[in-house]
Amino acid sequence: MNDHHTGTAPNYTKACIVMFGVNITWILVAIWAIWGLIAAMLLALGVNHLIERGKVWAAERQAASIRRGKPL
Repeated sequence: MNDHHTGTAPNYTKACIVMFGVNITWILVAIWAIWGLIAAMLLALGVNHLIERGKVWAAERQAASIRRGKPL
């Protein structure tokens, strides 16, 4: 008999968000040191644009799913 009870997985969402911030910071600082502030700013603007587009894509996907009658 197996008496082990499987628990729930820990929620690593906050840790993922913090590590994303840490990683993007050191990457931008490295780019700034190598290629200058303009390159770092362009990369930051590009990442910001992709994040904003991701929100739009997610909303469109959710709306399409609701129209099909399948909750996402």
